[in-house]
Amino acid sequence: MELTSSVLVYAVAALAALALLATLWLWPRLSRQRPLSLLGRLGLLMLTQLAVLAVCGLSVNNAYGFYTSWRDLLAPDSSKLALAPAQGGGKGGPPNGGALVQPADDAGLAGLTDLPQGRPEEVGRVDSIRVSGKATGLSDQMFIYLPPEYFNPKYARERFPVLLTLTGFPGPSLTLLSDLHTPQTVWDLQRTGKMAPTIVLMARPTVAAPRNTECVDVPGGPQSETWFAKDVPTALRSAYRVSRSPGSWGVLGYSTGGSCALRLALRDPDAYGSATALHADYQVSGDWSSGDLFNGNQQLAQSYDLGWRLRSQPPPKSALMVISTKTEEDYAATEQFLAEARTVTAAHPEFTVDSLILPDGGHTFDTWLRELPAALEWSGDHLAPPPDREPRA
Repeated sequence: MELTSSVLVYAVAALAALALLATLWLWPRLSRQRPLSLLGRLGLLMLTQLAVLAVCGLSVNNAYGFYTSWRDLLAPDSSKLALAPAQGGGKGGPPNGGALVQPADDAGLAGLTDLPQGRPEEVGRVDSIRVSGKATGLSDQMFIYLPPEYFNPKYARERFPVLLTLTGFPGPSLTLLSDLHTPQTVWDLQRTGKMAPTIVLMARPTVAAPRNTECVDVPGGPQSETWFAKDVPTALRSAYRVSRSPGSWGVLGYSTGGSCALRLALRDPDAYGSATALHADYQVSGDWSSGDLFNGNQQLAQSYDLGWRLRSQPPPKSALMVISTKTEEDYAATEQFLAEARTVTAAHPEFTVDSLILPDGGHTFDTWLRELPAALEWSGDHLAPPPDREPRA
């Protein structure tokens, strides 16, 4: 039974209820002031409290996705095989030298009932996969949507553009399917001709749960930026017919995922040619969820400040889309970022920034759901058709 299974929550809740009933029934029988009676009452109290705590812990974990599997919970080092990039001869990458992309556990996929229904060559397919990296040694569970054309022999030699989509913190990758309905919306756009056939990778930015590493390379710690900029593209190219051109790769995210999207496009244009950010932040906050990611190195922290980067560094040949609302708590920061970005675009036309600002809406899935179709359509428009093809057999 998977860690994130609702059945597990219900089973533990039933155990908690039974423990409570057992306590009420047995308590009078253990009322004598004898050692065994005292131990019995203590055991009943401990069992009931542990069961209730387990229900609370499982429910919170399902809501926020700190751990996506028993493997993450019981062997946390297995998803972080190395904390720093492996140097020549290092042992980064998948365990036992296996493939960089492997089938993963269900991770809640079977419980979704609104995915496109039909044969893969008609509606595409969503798979649960585990991606491992050579440079960082990191490994994580993700979902991937392959469009119908991927299974059509007519396109057997064609490579496909890729859109990496990222959750906020601490949302699990399943959130992109269950709450944001990403593959469902992608399928609707593709079948109506509003989006070209695209492979969509659905991931979380939390590579070192429960810490929020905000897609930065932590000195002496998880190399989150390298993971997304190098390891993830390398792994996908080893397993799928995807483009090798960064112009055919884009990244989209909401909240922390949106901040990561902008950061990757500005700092790693050789990996991602475009980024779409829904309700992003523009600085690494350093709050309770992340702590000091830079170990006091202010120069390094400044390099991840997106506003500073626009003001101080040559702009990349990238396209950005910033989406927010006028009632968002940090809307003033969005206005400032857009003003600085437009100053740069005036002098550097190869760098473009678009925006979509709605009159109302908050930091919620209701708002992000309204914004997602436009975000995906813009992303699709800015994914260049792959210039490369598979070689003939």
